[in-house]
Amino acid sequence: MPTTESFEKLVAPGVVRRTDRGLCLAGRRITLYLVMDYLQAGWPSHLISHWLGVNEAEVTNAINYIEAHRQEFDAEYAEVVQTAAEREAYWRKINRERPANLGKRHHTRQQAAAWDRLKTLEQEGPPK
Repeated sequence: MPTTESFEKLVAPGVVRRTDRGLCLAGRRITLYLVMDYLQAGWPSHLISHWLGVNEAEVTNAINYIEAHRQEFDAEYAEVVQTAAEREAYWRKINRERPANLGKRHHTRQQAAAWDRLKTLEQEGPPK
């Protein structure tokens, strides 16, 4: 049976770890990219901590980490934002096309014959 091993590396012990999700608060699944999203939206740290369910010290430590590693963090954050935008555009396109594809059914010959018979019965109306 295949196992899924998660990748984790302590970047700043007790503050930040790198997982397969990217940079996260230590001991949490909350990414620093999410914290940055809130910061860029103008949220104060006490509201971020309340909203994310973490203490203010964790948010402050994350902010301090971001500031201390600003150049490399900004490059990584830009890449994360770009990837998210590409994924969103892809799924918006798929969901725009979906209603048109819902009417197209792929049936076996027997199913197609049954659907044709049903359509004929619907057109004929109730038995007289």
